[in-house]
Amino acid sequence: MLRYILSRFAQALLVMFGVSLLIFYSLHLTGDPAAVMMPPGSSQQEIDNFRHAMGFDRPLLWQYGHYLNGLLHGDLGLSLRYEQPVTELIAQRVPATLLLAVSALAWSTAIGLLLGLVSAVWRNSFWDLLARLFAFSGQAVPVFWLGLLMIIWFSLHLRWLPSSGYGSFSHLIMPAISLGAYYMSAIARLVRASLIDVLAQDYIRTAQAKGLSAWRILIRHGLRNALIPVVTVQGMYFASLLGGALVTEIIFAWPGIGRLAVQAIQNRDFPLVQAIVLLAALVFVVVNLVIDLLYVVLNPRIRL
Repeated sequence: MLRYILSRFAQALLVMFGVSLLIFYSLHLTGDPAAVMMPPGSSQQEIDNFRHAMGFDRPLLWQYGHYLNGLLHGDLGLSLRYEQPVTELIAQRVPATLLLAVSALAWSTAIGLLLGLVSAVWRNSFWDLLARLFAFSGQAVPVFWLGLLMIIWFSLHLRWLPSSGYGSFSHLIMPAISLGAYYMSAIARLVRASLIDVLAQDYIRTAQAKGLSAWRILIRHGLRNALIPVVTVQGMYFASLLGGALVTEIIFAWPGIGRLAVQAIQNRDFPLVQAIVLLAALVFVVVNLVIDLLYVVLNPRIRL
């Protein structure tokens, strides 16, 4: 068990080292970093002064060492647009993105599991058809279209909910629903397919022959084994949500990481863009590590 955890942790560190290399050298692949990061119309003298201030006139290996040392100490640089430490700017936006991601994933998981269970248990019935139609509708509707439709209907016509902003539960409802609709559909379809496959296994028939109740077989023996692929998908969904839901945050003026990334790109704020990309990669690596550890809990045979 300990060896399994240490190996996965070592792999995570190796991936993050590779990501840091890629992010650092991507800046230099675009050409002169000083010319890229300075606003259009800057004089050559201003570019030279900026290059010296940022250390871009130093050897490339020294620059990466300085960059890596800053990462290890939690220093991601200074924002060119806001003239504040990048870590402070990101820390201000993380709570909003985390709230939106958890809310969207919570309701989509609950409804998706329920629809998947109904479809698998009453397969090829009217309830199965109804659940599958509901699930397909979530994947067929684009996020931006659903968000705009909800704003027009619930904000402009009915005036039940605010069209944008952040601060209260009413501001959260529409962004969370529009963001979670796609994931709800994907979870429902995955649970249905996985549970149907599990319920056809020999150990399920053995449990039935022993006289165990149908619900005990379904929940304890069927659903637990069917959740292994669902955990993988859930982890990736959660990582992508934490990385920034660009479209949703822009439509609803949600002050999260995704909206900050768009503003940083528009402002040519490369240190901030680098930091956000690195954060997104870190989230994916950490979530993957957690998923690997959850596999051991759900299926102890993976320890081998």
